[in-house]
Amino acid sequence: MAATTLHQAVGTLQSCRNNGTSGLCPDYGHVSLRSVSKGFKVDVGLLRGGSFCSKKRSTCVIQASAPQATVFDSASAPSSTATSDSKKKTSEAALILIRHGESMWNEKNLFTGCVDVPLTTKGAEEAIEAGKRISNIPVDMIYTSALIRAQMTAMLAMTQHRRKKVPTIIHEESEQAGEWSQIFSEETNKQCIPVVTAWQLNERMYGELQGLNKQETADRYGKEQVHEWRRSYDIPPPNGESLEMCAERAVAYFKEHIEPKLAVGKNIMIAAHGNSLRSIIMYLDKLTSQEVISLELATGIPMLYIFKEGRFIRRGSPPAPTEAGVYAYTKTLAQYRQKLDDMLQ
Repeated sequence: MAATTLHQAVGTLQSCRNNGTSGLCPDYGHVSLRSVSKGFKVDVGLLRGGSFCSKKRSTCVIQASAPQATVFDSASAPSSTATSDSKKKTSEAALILIRHGESMWNEKNLFTGCVDVPLTTKGAEEAIEAGKRISNIPVDMIYTSALIRAQMTAMLAMTQHRRKKVPTIIHEESEQAGEWSQIFSEETNKQCIPVVTAWQLNERMYGELQGLNKQETADRYGKEQVHEWRRSYDIPPPNGESLEMCAERAVAYFKEHIEPKLAVGKNIMIAAHGNSLRSIIMYLDKLTSQEVISLELATGIPMLYIFKEGRFIRRGSPPAPTEAGVYAYTKTLAQYRQKLDDMLQ
């Protein structure tokens, strides 16, 4: 009976190959196979029967006909072991953080804050290079700020991803905007990645410094005063936000909207800004207010975290798209890369 059940369950997964180890099948689910004393154990992680295709979300999930189950043959451990293994089984998700590339006001050495300016040619090149570095890491959803430089970075980065899915911005600012931006081809939906824009991920608002030249401002107010406005945790520039104020909105948004997606196994990329990302990293790495003020983020260099068992594990920045090391940190990442190799040969 176990063999029959195994055949029925695995049959629904179509052609997802796992080479005898636990793996992630991006469109269908996951299956794992490993030896257990005299027999074998197969864990089949499936969603419940039927299929679901969402018009508002850019995904189409093919679900299996069997309920979630753990299948043993007669030589396997007793049912109590099965229950214990089921409790231990947890999902894993990748979180990619990218600070936008150089903007036109970065080039001019101006305080930018929440002023909406685009990338320079160099900034676009940085975004493309960032995309190459993450081209083998799965991305199911993208979050950006409401500012064009972050959105350009996300879009340009995804042009380099080997999966070749198309990032599509979700428009929910009005009922009409949502209706008019619907995709009516489910096949096309499956080849899209939803992009959510949120003002809470914006750069911190620099108040009366926005548009001023940084060097001229330092000459006028003194280097120490300007450094305090830029790098202190709780002192804002005139009529602007401190890093503490920026962190309140950015981290609250991350906890409410992004972390729950990671908890259910969604792989997320965030393209945002120096201060909103510093705020999120402060939360992820449990930094103190003194530690975060010395944290510097390079433009266009991705940072990778693994979310597993309710914890964020920092994996650093992938050194290059051809380097296998970063993908071998977890079996899931390594297997995803292997599937890309098999699919795109």
